[in-house]
Amino acid sequence: QVQLVESGGGVVQAGGSLRISCAASAANFAMAWFRQAPEKERECVADITWASLRTDYADSVRGRFTISRDNAAKMLYLQMNSLKPEDTAVYYCAASRSGPSRISPDYAYWGQGTQVTVSS
Repeated sequence: QVQLVESGGGVVQAGGSLRISCAASAANFAMAWFRQAPEKERECVADITWASLRTDYADSVRGRFTISRDNAAKMLYLQMNSLKPEDTAVYYCAASRSGPSRISPDYAYWGQGTQVTVSS
């Protein structure tokens, strides 16, 4: 069992920046950030391999968001720049034993989510 706890969400104006974090009870997993806005499906924002050798991003955030991890500290981060109102969502940290994926069923472990609200 892996516990994941997100933090760092909040309200930010459009064009601003925010960094959200995820504290994990273990580090040997591929990990990802997903988000879900009201009445929309959950989507994978970014994913990263265990050794940080590969990252991937949704087209909607590429160039604005950066996923990173510190395995020694068992932390996952998402730096979000140039935020837009359409980035407003609950952001979830997820971990997968089976390798990197952009599909939510491939992730067995989830955090409780942190709300990010971007005001226009």
